[in-house]
Amino acid sequence: QVEEGAVSLWNWAVVKHMRAVVNDEQKAKLRFVACRLINLCEGRDPAEATIRRQILMSMKTGKVWIDIGKADLADKFLENAMSNIEKLYAKLREGSNGEADIHKHRVDVEKNIFKVVSYQAESVLARGDFQTAVTCVQRCKDILIKLPKETCYLSILCYNFGVETYESKMYEESSFWLSQSYDIGKMDSKYSIGKEMQAKVLRLLATTYFEWDCSLYLDKALKAINLANQVNLHPAGFFLKVKILLKSGALDEDINAALAEFLHFEMSLDFCLNTAKLLLEHGRESVGLDFLKSVPERFESSPDLGKITLLHIEFLLQNKKELLAKQKIEQIIIDHYTGKQLLPEILNRLHIILWDTAAKHYEEKSYSEALHWYNYSVSFYTPRQIDQNLAKLQRNMASCYFHLKQVDKAKEAVKEAERCDPNSIFTKFSVYKIAVMENETDKAVEAVIEMGKLAEKSSPHEDSLRVDKNTGTNLLSLAAQLALENDQQIVAIKALDYLSEHLQDSRQLFAALKCLVRLMLSKVMAEKEEKRDEDINSIVTYLNLAHKRLAESSTEENFTADMKILEAHWFRKVAWNLAVQFKDRPEKMRDFFVLSFKLSQFCPSDKAVLIAQKTCLLMAAAVDLEMGRQQVTPSEQMEVFSQALQNLQTCKEIWKVLKLTGDFAKDPTDTLLLLYEFEARSKLNDPTLHNFMESVWEQPQIEVKTLEIIASLAMESPARYPILCKKALKSALNLHRKQTVIDAVKFSKCLHSLINISLPSGLTDMETCVLQEVWDYFEDALTVVSSTNAYPEMEILWLMTRAWNTGISQFTVGKYKEAEQWCGLGMRFLNHLGSLKKSYE
Repeated sequence: QVEEGAVSLWNWAVVKHMRAVVNDEQKAKLRFVACRLINLCEGRDPAEATIRRQILMSMKTGKVWIDIGKADLADKFLENAMSNIEKLYAKLREGSNGEADIHKHRVDVEKNIFKVVSYQAESVLARGDFQTAVTCVQRCKDILIKLPKETCYLSILCYNFGVETYESKMYEESSFWLSQSYDIGKMDSKYSIGKEMQAKVLRLLATTYFEWDCSLYLDKALKAINLANQVNLHPAGFFLKVKILLKSGALDEDINAALAEFLHFEMSLDFCLNTAKLLLEHGRESVGLDFLKSVPERFESSPDLGKITLLHIEFLLQNKKELLAKQKIEQIIIDHYTGKQLLPEILNRLHIILWDTAAKHYEEKSYSEALHWYNYSVSFYTPRQIDQNLAKLQRNMASCYFHLKQVDKAKEAVKEAERCDPNSIFTKFSVYKIAVMENETDKAVEAVIEMGKLAEKSSPHEDSLRVDKNTGTNLLSLAAQLALENDQQIVAIKALDYLSEHLQDSRQLFAALKCLVRLMLSKVMAEKEEKRDEDINSIVTYLNLAHKRLAESSTEENFTADMKILEAHWFRKVAWNLAVQFKDRPEKMRDFFVLSFKLSQFCPSDKAVLIAQKTCLLMAAAVDLEMGRQQVTPSEQMEVFSQALQNLQTCKEIWKVLKLTGDFAKDPTDTLLLLYEFEARSKLNDPTLHNFMESVWEQPQIEVKTLEIIASLAMESPARYPILCKKALKSALNLHRKQTVIDAVKFSKCLHSLINISLPSGLTDMETCVLQEVWDYFEDALTVVSSTNAYPEMEILWLMTRAWNTGISQFTVGKYKEAEQWCGLGMRFLNHLGSLKKSYE
């Protein structure tokens, strides 16, 4: 049952492989399994059929492993096949009847041995064991005497070995196998490999000697190729012989003799041209040209005859014989217009030769000579013909005229290019060049705009072989450069604008943006105030574009991390300087400070950068707060105050880090952050404002001035926080009292504000506790007034008046006792008045 299953599996694999259901490797694995199963079924005395099946399956399994490149897996199966062959031979001898039977069985067995040994040769050679492979092949050769029909198989096997080793540049081994292939192939004329195959083997053998060491094995190479050509004449043999003779430095007579051998042989025109080219490339001008001259006679009726002239022209140009080449080209032009036109593909090749020659002269700055060759190309076009290649040709000619300062002719050429290919970015560039040269700014700008639009999409008109993907950006770069060279800033800015939108290379983009910033800044400085806004906005756009590219992760090899940092520094400093420069335009000033901060984030966070970041954000917040004070609508106010608060939060984080880097005791940043944040939160009606202020009251080092500003801001519209205002003023008043010598003027102002907020004018019905609190402030004032002559008289007058009026207001509501107290308080201030005392007494 196992044996039947193994055979079924084997047959199934064969069928499925034929139908391409399983691949070669899968077939090898299936055969491997089937073969192992068959071997497991072997009994003590297997039948002849069983042994033969095992031999066949082992051989084929070994062979398939070799074919898929796993020769090491083949050995066991081939050894097994050889073992079974010996068993089969022993079994056959036991059942033989006489010498004739034994001979018959021996031949049968030797066929299998031949196959197995040839497979073993393949296996060991695949693993680089040359000597063992030689031994195997020698054994096969010994068997060939009895099996002449296998001559062709063994010869081709050796040829394949020769090809494999040749391709691996193992020339010595290759020459051995190819020699063996040839020798084996002619052992039996009846079963030989045929003359064509023999010649093929000899040609490869000659090639092997030629590439191995032509100087050392020249005779062997010539002998092999001569023998190949004797066995079977073939163009490849002829060509190889000429190559060998040229390499060996043979005399022209010897080469001519070799060429003569093949004159009667049928060869293609291309083959003859390749031979002529080979001769000319090796400096055999005389032989090559003579051979080339003989070719037209053999191909008079061929439409490809122009190829011969073309090759001749190429040779003349390569050898700097331009005058002779021109004569031949001029003859072709004459023939073109007298009915002897070249085939289109040959004419195209001629155009390429003419353009290449013109381009060479252009690079050498021989513009007149370049025009001469371009004119040859023009000669093959009919008048008014529309062709994109003709447009390219006219643009090239226009470039030559530009250099020769022949503007009128350049304009004619460009006009012709526009007629043939108006939607080409190259044509637009030519139009642009003329406009710049003639100082026509509007026309140049129009051309740049057209170029920019064409750069946005890959033009279907351009030859993909001649135009790379960066064509648009390259031309816009040239356009900008040309405009700058001709002092046309407006045109340059327009070109650079489009360029900055399309550049992928970061280094080029930053160079373009730097140029744009400089140009636009010089333009802004030269403009009147009312015309500046649009150009300032453009500068903001350029800086934003720089920030965007810096923010992108770059994999460009030519744009290193250090380069990125340098660019970030340049743009952040520019943004800073612009913010300072446009201080009379608060909104722009704010934008530039914010941009400077954003750009600085791509710089290392050293102390200098941190200070710059902190200053940028503080300045941006200050501008936002100032703008908020001046905005008309509440929504606009909320927007700028929110923006200020956001910048302040970031600034606080930077300031924390910065304070770790040194001593900032005299730096006012803490105070500014406090005041700016209080103003932003109070005017945003922030519900967390009171919590925020709790930490402020606890600060031991807070200054009087700071508290007074907080008090002022707490009541500045749209904010209204009287409780916070009073608390700030009380704290300020306490600090005034703690001074060794009280500053009466400052004290008076602070007290004035505190009384004003605590005792609003015009109110008559006030709580007793409020009046008591305010009474205490008046008593404080009297104490200071009594102790110094520096208290401002107008403030004393104001205190007297407020106290008296408060008494009067109490009187009007029938509170006579309180009225008496407050009026009496006012009269106590009267005694401290100077010149005004009599007026009020």
